[in-house]
Amino acid sequence: MRQHHDDSLTPSCRSVESAGVDQVVYLHAGALAELENVVAGRSAKSIFLVVDKAASQNSGASPVLDHCLCNCQVTRFSDFEPNPKIEDVERGVREFRTVDPDLVIAFGGGTAIDLAKMIGSFASHDASARQLATGKVPMRNPGPALIAIPTTSGTGSEATHFAVVYVEGKKYSVAQPVLRPDVAIIDPSLTASLPPAMTIATGLDALCQAIESIWAVGATEESVRYAERAVEMAWKHLPAAAHHPTSEARLAMSRASHLAGKAINISKTTLPHAASYAITSQYGIPHGTAVAMTLSQTLAFNLEVTEQDCLDPRGPAEVKRRLNMVLDLLEASDVHEACDRIQAFLANLRTPGTLQQAGIESEEELKALASQVNPLRLSNNPRRPTPFDLIQILSGRGLNPK
Repeated sequence: MRQHHDDSLTPSCRSVESAGVDQVVYLHAGALAELENVVAGRSAKSIFLVVDKAASQNSGASPVLDHCLCNCQVTRFSDFEPNPKIEDVERGVREFRTVDPDLVIAFGGGTAIDLAKMIGSFASHDASARQLATGKVPMRNPGPALIAIPTTSGTGSEATHFAVVYVEGKKYSVAQPVLRPDVAIIDPSLTASLPPAMTIATGLDALCQAIESIWAVGATEESVRYAERAVEMAWKHLPAAAHHPTSEARLAMSRASHLAGKAINISKTTLPHAASYAITSQYGIPHGTAVAMTLSQTLAFNLEVTEQDCLDPRGPAEVKRRLNMVLDLLEASDVHEACDRIQAFLANLRTPGTLQQAGIESEEELKALASQVNPLRLSNNPRRPTPFDLIQILSGRGLNPK
């Protein structure tokens, strides 16, 4: 496997993205202690804290948070469900407006961070949260500065300018530059208390984000650099982080997750993510696991891209060049070996590698899932699938063709 030595790809203190706006990143063991100085440096007196209670308690971070925020008036927002719901956003906006805070802090997984992004920004608009979330009214105004403190190594939400929200069961992706956190504090020790199943699911999300980012229509040279390094780290360290966690493995997965977030912040995700949302919402399968179930099939499908079905304006030759980068990262000589390696990797993590292995195999179920694939994410896939292709990918019948 290739080795990169570009320190800018493994941030330890400060990272600056190419969008022209600085994002301060603290990524090291014990980084949570940086919060006190960050808050003091912004002269914040009133703080709106979106906190996952379980993550705060299980990680042992509560005393540190209390100490870092002891000189501030803190409004805690914590009674929310996994996967952001519009009702929680609306309630958060109402509470936010009663205190008009100087600073927003998100502590937890992707749900807490996405909620904090939307609450802070939506509260600065006259339109309703539903209008903003569904795109009926454009969102332009930033909220107060946002500090994101992730407690999982998976979503990379602390590095992105978008958030997910469910409105009446339908998933919407809200994307605006003002949503990206101003500061990210990434402390790998906060992930130490995660159960193996969550470590696996969130780690697979990071791995799949990075792989998809390489072949995405929206990929750039910069996003590919971030994504390559994220794949290398996650592929090497996720099994250890899940089964035999060490401080090295946790640090590597924190870096992989953050770099994958930086990659998709530019490129966005593709078909496996597009297919995953209905799998998660209908069957309760964790998001990262749901994404990974179609990763092999999508890789094999995309490698057969032609001029007729190529969605990338750079053409099929460029798409295949980047797909071959994925094969190289997986140390595979061809697509068949790459698919086998992905399936073996998932088997080693003791997680289903296909929908069939999760008991989802009837034609009715597959057709229903195919009809709900997210069109926005699907349009970022380099090869255009037909409805028949989608069913083949979901069924696993397109996997590792001989």
